[in-house]
Amino acid sequence: MSKQLQDPVPRLTVITLGVGDIRASIAFYDALGFSRRLKATGEAVAFYDTGGPVLALYPWDQLAADAQLPDDPRPAAFRGMTLAWNCATREEVDAVLAFALSKGAKLVKAAHETDYGGYSGYFADPDGHPWEVVVAPGIEVGEDRRVHLAE
Repeated sequence: MSKQLQDPVPRLTVITLGVGDIRASIAFYDALGFSRRLKATGEAVAFYDTGGPVLALYPWDQLAADAQLPDDPRPAAFRGMTLAWNCATREEVDAVLAFALSKGAKLVKAAHETDYGGYSGYFADPDGHPWEVVVAPGIEVGEDRRVHLAE
């Protein structure tokens, strides 16, 4: 008698960013206010509670080696992904962008009206990972810090 395996439940649990200077990246994400967990890992890896998937920081070359991918050349251009910081209002978008810049982020694109009725801008972290700061129709952020999508 054979057991039929059920399909796994899809889930996104951790987003790991490769970073060039783990100390500088830890300082940056601490300054943004993300809550670091499992501090016993020291500077080997850093884990942050985001209210959803965990954000992890790991040395770029070691992350590439772990994935068995080349770590050089490091792309200076778009990497095919962005992170998002969803907001409740346009004023919050402006405030988050200003806050991130005050903590060392680089402005990539100033906040602007979007063609889908939202408002967004972009900043980059010390390693150039782009973050969109956005308020968008049909996407709300609850008191639990989780994103809630309209039906």
